[in-house]
Amino acid sequence: MRTGIFGGTFNPIHNGHIKLACAYRSELNLDRMLVIPTRIPPHKVSTELADGKDRLQMCRLAFAGQPEFEVSDIELCRTEPSYTVDTLEALHARWPEDELFLLTGSDMFLTLTEWRRWERLFELAVMCVGEREPNLFGRLQTYGRYLESLGARCRVIDIDPVLVSSTAVRERIHLGLPIDRLVPPAVAAYIAERQLYHGST
Repeated sequence: MRTGIFGGTFNPIHNGHIKLACAYRSELNLDRMLVIPTRIPPHKVSTELADGKDRLQMCRLAFAGQPEFEVSDIELCRTEPSYTVDTLEALHARWPEDELFLLTGSDMFLTLTEWRRWERLFELAVMCVGEREPNLFGRLQTYGRYLESLGARCRVIDIDPVLVSSTAVRERIHLGLPIDRLVPPAVAAYIAERQLYHGST
């Protein structure tokens, strides 16, 4: 099995995340895609992080009806800060025969050597990136070759840039503007019902 690991804060999940996940699955010919909301992102400090249960539910709503996508609470179940290497080791132990593909955005890919136990990351999974901002593809390819010189296996996926951000979604909510074109309808309804992100940007 070829298993993709698509982790993130998803605060909230938006159409750009979904587009990126679908592009990864298609380009990498993945059999299974795990969508994994983080509990306490080690690299982010935020006073506006929605509760993990809400972010998990929004992810489930976003991928409802798509059985090839599985939303996992593996990181939300932890009580300590969540590191990707711990997640990959747990998934490798669960599915030792699977080939794992760690899916990242461009900003994260370009900082992989700053991650906890990055050498172990390279042993456990193929490092994959899709362009999230315009005109980054060449830089990502160059950095991918650098990571390969350190022992990584890399795939740089040429997809249309993703121009949506969770920050922009939260800002529109704060301003009372519609978000229907930025998130799936079920996610927009859930945010409204739970009154998420109304107090801050």
